[in-house]
Amino acid sequence: MKTDWHDYLALFGRIFIAAIFFMSGINKILAPGATQEMMAQAGMPLPGLFLVGAIVLEIGGALSLLFGAFTFWGSLALLIFMIPTTLIFHTNFADPNQMIHFMKNLAMIGGILYVMGAGPGRISVDAKRKPESYRRTEADARRRAA
Repeated sequence: MKTDWHDYLALFGRIFIAAIFFMSGINKILAPGATQEMMAQAGMPLPGLFLVGAIVLEIGGALSLLFGAFTFWGSLALLIFMIPTTLIFHTNFADPNQMIHFMKNLAMIGGILYVMGAGPGRISVDAKRKPESYRRTEADARRRAA
């Protein structure tokens, strides 16, 4: 199947979603003390353990999206990170800044769910690994949309 502009939209969408998680994971590596302090102030137990978990989920999920490899599982890792993060750190709705972060996180969760449902697109490692199953899924999706 020939690559078309939809495939490039999927690629750029994955790149843009991955960028925020990759940068956030790197920042946690570069400033672990600040992140642990923020976690402790939010009342999280074992901030060191959760810091490592956050780094693994963010960077692993971001790389998965970036390359479109094991995309469903990488998206699931990011979803597992995002839901508690949103509920723990961004529910002080009296603070307009926190409301903005909450809504931003909902949009990111929506993007992650979309990738989980639609798949990574043809410009991905997943499409190269299993081209026959990817094409069948894509054909089914196009048939349902028609």
